[in-house]
Amino acid sequence: MFNKSIISQVFMKRIVIFASGSGSNAENLITYFNSTQNINVVAVLTNNPHAKVLDRCKKLNVSALSFNKTSFYTTNHVENLVIALKPDLIVLAGFLWKFPDKLVILFQNKIINIHPALLPKYGGKGMYGMHVHQAVVANKESETGISIHYVNEHYDEGAIIFQAKCSVNIKDTPEDIAAKIHELEMQHFPKVVEQLLGSEVSN
Repeated sequence: MFNKSIISQVFMKRIVIFASGSGSNAENLITYFNSTQNINVVAVLTNNPHAKVLDRCKKLNVSALSFNKTSFYTTNHVENLVIALKPDLIVLAGFLWKFPDKLVILFQNKIINIHPALLPKYGGKGMYGMHVHQAVVANKESETGISIHYVNEHYDEGAIIFQAKCSVNIKDTPEDIAAKIHELEMQHFPKVVEQLLGSEVSN
């Protein structure tokens, strides 16, 4: 008889998350896949040594570490670390630095990002977080949403995988929109990741 736990480990899909801030999306992904047997978040990497995501990972017993620009862009330190982790999918969850071209090429079609707007609107360098929501309000948009997309060599220009929309009311503040976007992220991000990895687990 084969040991089922050994079999599940052999075929387990491995996720590596990159994050820069509080880590709410990272925590949502970790807790979502904790209840599955064939998908696991194996590590969280951050460019911010003071990021709250590190505290979240400690509480959730997930390996996490920070790195600097030199190890990310100049040396092969982060590249070698990611290779050693053998990810089936790299997920950028609030990660603010541009991903190096060498990593994009090395893990082509295995890196995804979530953006707090309906791309191609409000994408590009400097468009993240409240900057996006402030622009949505300033331009009096009637709707906004989230875009989950593949990462390529250019900011927010990779092929779109999934989008979800929410309405923008005339009295909505950027903070109101941020709350709506957060709700969409919590609802959809793990499910899209699960589908991409071809999981047969249904929650």
